[in-house]
This record gives sequence, C-alpha cells and structure tokens, in this order.
Amino acid sequence: MKILGISAFYHDSAAALIDNGEIVAAAQEERFTRKKHDPNFPTNAVKYCLEYGGTTLNELDAIVFYDKPLLKFERLLETYYTFAPKGLKSFITAIPVWIKEKMFLKRLINEELEKIGYDKKKPVKLLFPEHHLSHAASAYYPSPYEKAAVLTIDGVGEWATASICLGEGNKMSILKELRFPHSLGLLYSAFTYFLGFRVNSGEYKLMGLAPYGNPTAPEVDKYIETIKKELIEIKEDGSIWLDQRYFDYATGLKMVNEGEWERMFGMKTRRPEDPLEAHHCNLGLAIQRVTEEVVVKMAQEAKRLTGADYLCLAGGVALNCVSNGKLQKSNVFKEVYIQPAAGDAGGALGAALTGYYIYFDQKRVINYTRDAMRGSYLGPTFSDIDVELVAKKYKASFKHFDKLDDLTKEVAQILADGNVVGWVQGRMEFGPRALGARSILGDPRNAEMQKKLNVKIKYRESFRPFAPSVLAEKVGDYFDYEGISPYMLLVHPVKDSRRKPLPKDFDGFDLRNKLYYLRSDLPSITHIDFSARIQTVHQDTNPRYYQLISDFEKLTGYGVIVNTSFNVRGEPIVSTPNDAYRCFMRTEMDYLVVGNYLFDKRQQPEWQDTDNWKEEFVLD
Repeated sequence: MKILGISAFYHDSAAALIDNGEIVAAAQEERFTRKKHDPNFPTNAVKYCLEYGGTTLNELDAIVFYDKPLLKFERLLETYYTFAPKGLKSFITAIPVWIKEKMFLKRLINEELEKIGYDKKKPVKLLFPEHHLSHAASAYYPSPYEKAAVLTIDGVGEWATASICLGEGNKMSILKELRFPHSLGLLYSAFTYFLGFRVNSGEYKLMGLAPYGNPTAPEVDKYIETIKKELIEIKEDGSIWLDQRYFDYATGLKMVNEGEWERMFGMKTRRPEDPLEAHHCNLGLAIQRVTEEVVVKMAQEAKRLTGADYLCLAGGVALNCVSNGKLQKSNVFKEVYIQPAAGDAGGALGAALTGYYIYFDQKRVINYTRDAMRGSYLGPTFSDIDVELVAKKYKASFKHFDKLDDLTKEVAQILADGNVVGWVQGRMEFGPRALGARSILGDPRNAEMQKKLNVKIKYRESFRPFAPSVLAEKVGDYFDYEGISPYMLLVHPVKDSRRKPLPKDFDGFDLRNKLYYLRSDLPSITHIDFSARIQTVHQDTNPRYYQLISDFEKLTGYGVIVNTSFNVRGEPIVSTPNDAYRCFMRTEMDYLVVGNYLFDKRQQPEWQDTDNWKEEFVLD
C-alpha cells in the first residue's frame, strides 16, 4: 500500500511517500525551487518521492492533503464576522483568493497532479485529515512507543492552535483542543515581529536571542509581569486566553497593534536591521520563559488526560529547542519524542500516515529502536557522475578519494587547522535542521569560529549560536545530558567541568562583549547561558559523518564538531552538488566535500557569475 502525503499553500510545502507504513521519501519544495519556505504546490517534491519510491500517481492507494480547507475557510469567515467592521482591508485581500483557489482545493490539487502525469479517469482516493491530526500523526506513528500522549502546538490549523491526543496501537484520538484566536504559536510570532524578525521564519532567531537577556535583571521580571497582566491569561491546564485588543493577526495585515505594544513595553517596534539592545534581549528572555511555562503546563495536562509514560511533540512550537529541553528536564514524562520536521512540512508525512493507519486501519508494527525516521535522511541523493559534471561545468579542481578512511582523516585535519568545510553526503535531510548531510562544519575549540561562520559564511547576525554534532556515546563527556538528540531539537547545558568562570560584572556587558567572552573549552558551540543545541550522531544512521567526527576525536581528543546548515542567509539548505558548489564559491568557505570529492577554495578558478546571493534570496 503506497500513500502520498502533501502539504501546501501556506508555507513550507512538502511531499512524503510511505509504502506499507514504511517512510520511503520526504522533501520540502524549497530545496528544489530555491525559494525559502516555498508555499506553492510541491510539484518537484512529489516527483522526487514518486521516482524514489518507484511508483506513479495512479498506482497510489491514496493521496492525502494535510488539512481541511473548508473548515479553515469557515474559521476565516466566522473570525471576520466576529470582529466586523474591523478587518475590512484584510477581508478584501484574503477572501477573493479563497473563493478563487482554496475553496476549490480538490480541483486545484487534481489540476496540479495532472501536470505531472495524473490520469483523472483513473481517480485515486483523495483524503483531507485535520491539520493538527496530521501533526500528531507525524510524531506518534514514527515514534517507538506503543502508547503515548501527543501534544501539538503551532500558530493555527483550521480552528485548533494546540491539541492533546492519545496514540495507542494504530489509533489516534483527539482529547482536547485550544482554539483560535488564542494561540501560543501566534503569541511567540507576535514577539518575533515586534523584535524585528520575520514571522514564520525568524522565531528561531528570537529563541537564540533570549539567552542574551540578563536573567537577574528586574526588567525581565517586569516584562513577564506585563505579558501576563496585559496579553495572556494562563490556565492551570495550559490553555491560554489572549487579549485581542493588542493583536492584529485575526483580521489585520500585521501581527500586533504596534502603538499599544510600544506603550506597554516602553520601546519602539524594532526594524530588521536596527541594532539589538539590552531591552530587546530582556524582552526575548521574558517571552521565552512564558512559552516554556505554558508548554510544561500543557504537557502536565496531557499526562493527566492520558496517563501515558511517553510524550510525542509536533507543530511549529516543537521546534523551540530550549522549551523542549526544559520540558524534558521537568520529568513529566519518562521520554519525549519530537518529530524532526515538526512544522508544516512534516504535515505531509503525518497526512500520509493518517491515511495508512486511521483511514485504512492498517496494523502498526514497531520494528525499530529509536524511531522510523531513518535519521531524517529522506531526501534526494547524488552520484559520482553528478559531482564530476558540476566540476566540468565550473572547470573546478578537486581531489578524489577511493577510500572513505583517507577522506575523513584529511577532512578532520583540515577542520583541526581552523578551516570551514562544506559537507554534502548521501540523502538530504527532511526538516529545517542540517544533520550532517548538507552541513557546514568547523572546529568547536576555535574561539573565532562562531564569528567567522556568522559574518563570513552565513552573512547573518553575529549573536546566532551554532550547534554541536557529538558522537552519541560521548554526549555525557561534554554536556549535562546522557540521552540522545539525533535531530538537534534539545538544548542542554555544557558540563560544569568544561566551563570557564564569568567575571562578576558579566551581566552588565553589552551584547558584543558577552558574545565574544570565552565561556568554555568549546567556545564556538557554547551559547551565552552555557547551553548548546545538541545533535547526537549515530553510526547506524550516518556512518560517514560518524567516522569524520571519530577521526577528529583521534586527532584532537574532542568527539564533537560545529555543525550549521549549508546555506547563506535567506537561502534554503543546498540540495544538489551544483547548489553546494555555487554556495561554496560565493562565500568565504575554505573547503567543500561532496561525496568522495574534496574541493580546495585556493585551487578553484575565479568565480565568474555576477549573480549576488543578497539579490537572489529574500533575507530572512
């Protein structure tokens, strides 16, 4: 039984294919079109999934779309009616698009599928599960648990903004929902907007900014008090109520009532390129703490309702790694499993899984130890011929290695010498994180590495932290954590023994001086609050990456390296060898490794293309 799942028309469009319950392929459309968060129908992702799965559209048992468009339209109409006459401008903008396109989504999907070979005379069943059910399915069904509570939190689906489900065997039941306009995801996005970052892509910047707030500053407590007094009421069961007088997302064209927020917090709305000041950091810390409080309360309610020992998480808020780490440390559940593609892209996978287990009532067989996601390496791969064709195209110089051992030893030495390396291997990752298949790597011991990666490679804000990739069995040597984190979705502290003492007046430092103060023997991956967003690397899911880190350990004594996504600011993560070489040549990266091919920047011909990535990509 083969089922295709699709998410589209909002942001992060994607497709996923399952075959008899096994996840075969999954990819985001942005990786093919090179448009970050591409919302369009995932034509290229669908083609890839079908090709990799060796099937055609008409051979499928079902095609499953990740939400119910008519229910979403009902929510829009009811919202505009409730807030009328407010929101007329937004109504005039949004409703014609819905009437023209999204009201007739079934027809639109069929039309898009016909363009890639679908024969409508031999129709395939088209299913529409609810948005939060798709999220819940994406987390529960690939998890290793026979029974689990499932918590999904995002901006909004049709009506739901958060849900608690119980997964048991092949069944999934929704127990409780929080409904629009009251949304933890939209609250966090509102602060993302107010602090000068792009909504639906900049939330992770806000998460990275928060630790620069001064945890002992009275200003942080004052901001938390203001948030709870003016904006949000938090109930004991984790449900929230947002005062809509302060927000504009329900019927307006922006997130917040800027005048009210500026009065409330005593600061101007920050614009994207404005300098970051202490009060911005303190406000970021305040909303992060409020978010963590709500998430833990929701998890406690999920425990109360289900009695389960295990929790599965999905939805955009599940990408908040700091919150995830706090939830895990709260010990509400024995274990927490987080879907690596927790946002809307993962909805495509969840949709396919709802079709298989819920609609077709197929038996669930757990024949894996960690999960069924294959390390999230579910995207396209490449061959040696693909690499050599790119080298010919650009007249590139390279060194080819016959043995993996020789390659990883040389790259380990290159990293130890302080160089930045682009690393492209095997199948591309599914989800927002680069996990050692499409990554940029560096030496975590190098005090200048964070600055070099941010300013010279990624061309982004200098405060942004980088993640460590660590050998799974060595994680406890470096971090205050003994478990696994294969998808870079948990933040835990660097071990006390590796920290360097901070001066007494450290909290009074400005952001720049805080940023470049040496805090541990792993300065490039130790965030301002001594935390790190950990990726544990496992030999069975990514043996090549595991071997590289092992060789780095033999050379340096450290079984951990810096890992960030292979892209520049505003660009989707690279997919093909061609994407990788172009990005390599347009940045100050030192080396590029694609498969068994090593490219040294010093030996490459001068880059002739006059294109500018800052013009090509909309900055995030």
